[in-house]
Amino acid sequence: HVQLVESGGGSVQAGGSLGLSCAASGYTDSSYCMGWFRQAPGKEREGVAVLDSDGGTSYVDSVKGRFTISKDNAKNTLYLQMNSLKPEDTAMYYCAANSVCLPAVIATVDSVCEYNYSGQGTQVTVS
Repeated sequence: HVQLVESGGGSVQAGGSLGLSCAASGYTDSSYCMGWFRQAPGKEREGVAVLDSDGGTSYVDSVKGRFTISKDNAKNTLYLQMNSLKPEDTAMYYCAANSVCLPAVIATVDSVCEYNYSGQGTQVTVS
């Protein structure tokens, strides 16, 4: 059973930075795709970033150049470093994982919203 536990959310002023972490347990297969999606109140889920099994990445246009997704395979932990945060980045952020992995160059970022496994989320508030 795959479990994903996010941490690192919080409140920050516009222009600030936050780093999110996602500890994964229940599997050790590096062939999984992982990623982050977010959901703001009254809005649909939005894919933020994807990391494929070969280390390829993809981002939604609104965060390119500001957010960085990475993974420490030894720790089974996924990260999202968020810089130059904007009020429109305010949302609940969720970590997700999927056993079927398309290369990031051809997968849509929104595909992360449909991954098999996701965590409970961590709130990010930018004012």
